[in-house]
Amino acid sequence: MQFKVDVEISARHLHLTPEHLDILFGKNYQLNILKDLRQPNSFAAKETVVCEFASGNRLEKVRIIGPLREYTQVEISKTDAYHLKINPPVRCSGELIDSEKCRLIGPQGSLELKEGVIIPKRHIHFDPETAQKHQIKDQQLITIEINAEHKLGVIYEVLARVSPEYSLACHLNVDEGNAAGIEEIEKGLITF
Repeated sequence: MQFKVDVEISARHLHLTPEHLDILFGKNYQLNILKDLRQPNSFAAKETVVCEFASGNRLEKVRIIGPLREYTQVEISKTDAYHLKINPPVRCSGELIDSEKCRLIGPQGSLELKEGVIIPKRHIHFDPETAQKHQIKDQQLITIEINAEHKLGVIYEVLARVSPEYSLACHLNVDEGNAAGIEEIEKGLITF
């Protein structure tokens, strides 16, 4: 069986808890929407922060993705990690135990994250209806083939993530997207 899915690049970004937003931007601060994202209720905020690492290296203007979450998490690429001289694990969102640490710096304050920096594992978001139609289970590994016009075909094994809060889309980090020749949104072919 096979079907097509939109493949998007997920650039470096972070998610914040309400408590951490208050520390970085001031009590009761509300994020301002820069643009809506394709996942339901998700948006890129106008606000950014600085991420500072034990190596002394920094990432400036790291975009906040809303809405607020139950955990604070910074998502970067392997290339970012190499330049920052850190070694974050490749993980699913929210799997933060023993991940890299950093200092977040906002306009009103800063905080130390003892863990929370990861390289996001490539994944496909499925709403339950689409997953059921194609007999896909949450956490199932599936294969996707991407044939961008100016690149040879690239095949990835990706993790299925099923939730009523999702709509169908594959997310690759910047390194993976560049390897596949994705400039904006490409079509991928899921086979299983």
